[in-house]
Amino acid sequence: MKTIKRFFKYENVGLLFALPAFVYMLVIVGYPIISNIVLSVQDVTVKNLARGTKNFVGLDNYIALFRDEVFRLTISNTLKFTVYSLLFQFIIGFALAIFFNKNFSFAKPVRGLLMIPWMIPMTVTALIFKFIFSTDVGIVNYFLRSLGIIGENIEWLTNPNIAMGCVIFANIWIGIPFNTILLSTGLTTISQELYESAAIDGANGFQRFIKITLPLLRPTIESVLVLGFIYTFKCYDLVYVMTSGGPVNSTHLMSTYSYKLSFEMFDYSMGSAAANVLLVILMVVGMVYLKITMEGEND
Repeated sequence: MKTIKRFFKYENVGLLFALPAFVYMLVIVGYPIISNIVLSVQDVTVKNLARGTKNFVGLDNYIALFRDEVFRLTISNTLKFTVYSLLFQFIIGFALAIFFNKNFSFAKPVRGLLMIPWMIPMTVTALIFKFIFSTDVGIVNYFLRSLGIIGENIEWLTNPNIAMGCVIFANIWIGIPFNTILLSTGLTTISQELYESAAIDGANGFQRFIKITLPLLRPTIESVLVLGFIYTFKCYDLVYVMTSGGPVNSTHLMSTYSYKLSFEMFDYSMGSAAANVLLVILMVVGMVYLKITMEGEND
């Protein structure tokens, strides 16, 4: 008892304050993860779930998973969905951040209004875009027909060649405010005196952007990209509501396919294995983010 008191007497007393959060995370997050890992190395389907038989199969589920053509397609779809979404979200968000960082009327109110897409629940946004891209009653087809650009309605969400683009477009619209606000915050930390000094030395706008803005904004850019990757890579509800992974698996992501394996095909072990692969990828990205954050603090 005296040893415990001595341990928490001085600098280690902070551990007592972190203990409730640690216990909470252990129960709410840790237990489901461990349970999911155990389930992924067993053979649990709807056939043997009622009987309670859970045969240990080792890595057989993971081997079968990577032999599954649909799962390999979901990896490709997830990477495509993430890269294209991040690319356009960042470029548009950065441009808007620079624009709204200027001193002009209504800059702050309009910047606040940009947060609306981010605050709307994802399922509501997904339903809105599902109706926008609807074949028969969609706004997109209505305007294209009105302008005489198309003669027949385009099947935006039921065409395997177009559906992924529609889902990416919806996700870009959602993610732009996130990028804009964080990058705007980063821009406000850069002293205007640096730009004034560079202008006096003869640097033009592009040179000031390359030599001042980008280097000083690097920690913010890294954080935005890593966090955006995590949020986008694990996206589920947007895709599930808009297309449910179809048509012909063309919009299935790792998250939606894991759900399908578990709750539509009732192969719980395979679904757990797919979820664990997604978890490992996000954990690696999370560790990269922590490393970047700690390096930024040290600098």
